[in-house]
Amino acid sequence: MGGGRWRRVARQIGRSVAVWAVSTVTMLVLAGLLPDFQLQSPDGDSATRIAVTAAFGAGAFGLLSALVWPLLVRLLLLVPALVLGLLVFFLNGALLLVALRVNPSAHGAVAPETAVVVAAVMSAVASATGGALAVRDDDAYRRRLSRLAHRRRGAGPPCPSGPGTVFVQLDGVGHDVLRAAAAKGLMPTVARWTGADREPATHRLTPWRTDWSSQTGASQLGILHGSTFDVPAFRWYEKDSREVMVCNRPSSAAELQRRAVERTGDGGLLTFDGASRGNLFSGGADEQALVLSIAVRRRSRETRSRAGYFAYFSDPANAVRTALSFVAEVGREIGQSTRARFRKIRPRVSRGGLYPFVRAFATVVERDVVVAAVMGDMLAGRTAVYADLVAYDEVAHHSGPHSRDAEQVLRRLDRSLALIEQAAEHAPRPYRIVVLSDHGQSPGETFQARYGLTLADLVRAGCGLPVPRRARRTRSGAEARNTVRAAMGRPVEEGAGQHRPATRGAEPLVLASGNLGLVSFPDVPHRMSREEIDARHPALLTTLANHPGIGFLLVRSEEHGGLVLGARGAEIPLDRLDEDPGPLAPYGPGAADAVRRTHSFPHTADIMVNSFHDPADGEVLAFEEQIGSHGGLGGAQSQAFLLSPAELSPPVSGGTELVGAEQVHQVLRRWLRESDGPQVPLDDPRSTTAGDAPFAVPDGVAQDKSA
Repeated sequence: MGGGRWRRVARQIGRSVAVWAVSTVTMLVLAGLLPDFQLQSPDGDSATRIAVTAAFGAGAFGLLSALVWPLLVRLLLLVPALVLGLLVFFLNGALLLVALRVNPSAHGAVAPETAVVVAAVMSAVASATGGALAVRDDDAYRRRLSRLAHRRRGAGPPCPSGPGTVFVQLDGVGHDVLRAAAAKGLMPTVARWTGADREPATHRLTPWRTDWSSQTGASQLGILHGSTFDVPAFRWYEKDSREVMVCNRPSSAAELQRRAVERTGDGGLLTFDGASRGNLFSGGADEQALVLSIAVRRRSRETRSRAGYFAYFSDPANAVRTALSFVAEVGREIGQSTRARFRKIRPRVSRGGLYPFVRAFATVVERDVVVAAVMGDMLAGRTAVYADLVAYDEVAHHSGPHSRDAEQVLRRLDRSLALIEQAAEHAPRPYRIVVLSDHGQSPGETFQARYGLTLADLVRAGCGLPVPRRARRTRSGAEARNTVRAAMGRPVEEGAGQHRPATRGAEPLVLASGNLGLVSFPDVPHRMSREEIDARHPALLTTLANHPGIGFLLVRSEEHGGLVLGARGAEIPLDRLDEDPGPLAPYGPGAADAVRRTHSFPHTADIMVNSFHDPADGEVLAFEEQIGSHGGLGGAQSQAFLLSPAELSPPVSGGTELVGAEQVHQVLRRWLRESDGPQVPLDDPRSTTAGDAPFAVPDGVAQDKSA
C-alpha cells in the first residue's frame, strides 16, 4: 500500500473518530436537556461511566444507521416519497432505541417520542460534521457522491470515453426570468455560464417558443419523444373514449407516451444508455426514477428495482436532512402566505389546505432525490440523463413568477446546478450540462377574481343553464345573462324568469389549462361546428367572444374550416390569419401557426377559449386558481430557454427562431450525436434531420431493445 493510500485511510479513520466524538457529545448534551432521555442508572453513575454509555450508544447508532437503514429503505420502496420522508424520523428513533438496548451497561433509556428527536438531531449533527471534515478532501467528496450511485451500472459495459450529456429542465422558468435572475445575482452559476458576471461566457442562451399548449405535458412529450401532436392542453376530453386526459395522471401519461412512440417510430431521446429522472415521460430510458408514465406499473418487480428513493434515502443523514428541510419549507410557506394575506398583496390565491406540503415535496424532496439521482448517473458514466426540477413552477403558480418567494427558489435551483457541475468533475467521463425549460409563466389575477365567475359559469350562462348565485350577483354574471336573453329575443330585465331547462346530457364540459379553456359537449360524438353550436345554443359563442376577459375563440366552421372569433363580431378564417390576425394580433408572431396546428388535432375541443392578454404588462387571466399561469397564448409563458455549452453546435443558424418542442428534440438529438464524434457542420443536411434517424451509439454501450 503506497504512502498516499495510507494517508487517505488515516484521514478517513480520523474523520470517523471525529464524527463519533461529536455524536457522543451531542448525546450527552441531549441527555442533559431532555428529561425522558437518561444515560445513567436510577442510582446514579460516575461521569466516566455515563461518557462510556454515550460513546457506545453513539457508536451503535452510527453502525445501525450504516448497516440496517439501507435494508429498511429497500423494504419501504413501495411507500410514496412523501410518506417515506415523514417515516424517516420514526425509523431513525427506532434505531436509537435498539442502539441503547444493546448497550452492555444497560443504563441508557429514552421514551419513544423522545427517541425520535434525539435520533434526528444526532443524524443531522453527524452529517454536518462529516460534510465539514470532507469538504476540502476531493477523495472523500468523490466517495460520498459515489454512494449515491448505488451500483447504478452494476456489471454493465465499461464507460465510454466520449462525453456524456446531462439535460436539466428548470420547470416553468422563462427566458426573461432566467436572464433577470442571473443579472441580479440570484443565480451565480448561471451568471458565470452566460457571462452575466462579466466573465467570458461558457454557455449559449437561446430562447425558444412553445406551441399553443404551453405546458409541461406537451413540451416534455415533444422534447423527449419528438411529438406534441394531439396534445391540445394540459387536460382535455376525448369523445371517442369518453375520458378526460390529464397530462400528470399516470394512465394518461402512459397513453400519451405510447401514442408518441407509435407516431415517431422511435423510443425517445434517452433510448441508448439513458436515465430519466423526475419526468412525466421516460424518453425511452432504461433507468427511470420518479417517472409518471411508469407509475401505473410501480408495483412490478422491474419498476421496484428502479425506485429513485433508495439511492438517496439509504443514507440516513440524507434522509433526516431532507425531512428537516421539508418541515422547514412547510413553515416557510405558511409564513410567506400569512405575510401576503396581512399585507393584502394582490393578486393572491388561496394557499391553505395541503398546499404547504405539496410545495415542500416539490421544492425539497423531489429536488433532493432527483439531483442525487443525476449525480449517481454521472458517476456511473451514463451517456444521457434528463431530469426535471419542478420547484419554481409550483411556487410561481401560487406566489407569482416575479415574487420574492419564487426568487428564493431560483437561488436554491442554482445551487443544485452547481452541485451537478461539481459532480461532473469526479465523473469517469466528461459531461456537458445543458439547462432548459419547458415553458415560462405569465402573471395576472384569475378570471374568477376579476369577474366574480368562473369560465364554467360563463359557459352555462351562454347555454341558458342556471348559474350559481355568486355568479349571478356579479356585474360580469349579469352581463352574461343579459347577453343570453337578448340573443334569445327575451327582454333584458333583472330578476325576470328562468332560463330554459336543459337535459343532463346537454350540459357542456368545461376544462381549464392555465389561461386556456376547453368547452366540449359530451353527448355529441364528433367535434361540433360553429353552425351546430349556434343552432343548439344561440347565445353561447357571442357571450364568450364578447366577454372582456376572453381574447379569442377557435371553432370549426362548416363554411370556412377553422374560424377564430373575437369581440364585436370578429370572424377570421384560419387561412386568412396571416393577412388579418384580428383578435390574435396582441399575442404576437407565431400565434396564427400555433392555432392552425391545434385545429388539426383529432381531439381539439368543440370550443377553444384563450383568455384576454395585455401586451403592455404581459398579464393573462387564468381560468384556474393561479396567479402565475401557463397553458395558452399570451405573455412570457410561451418563451422558454435553452442554455447549452459553447462547444456544442448552435441550436439554430442565421437568426432562425427555435419554435416548438419537436424542434428542440431534434436539436438535443443532434447534440447527442456530436458527443460520439466530430461535430457536423450546421449547414450539412444531416444537422437538420437528426430526428429522422437514431444517433450513433457509443462503443461499448448496449442498445435498449425494449424501448
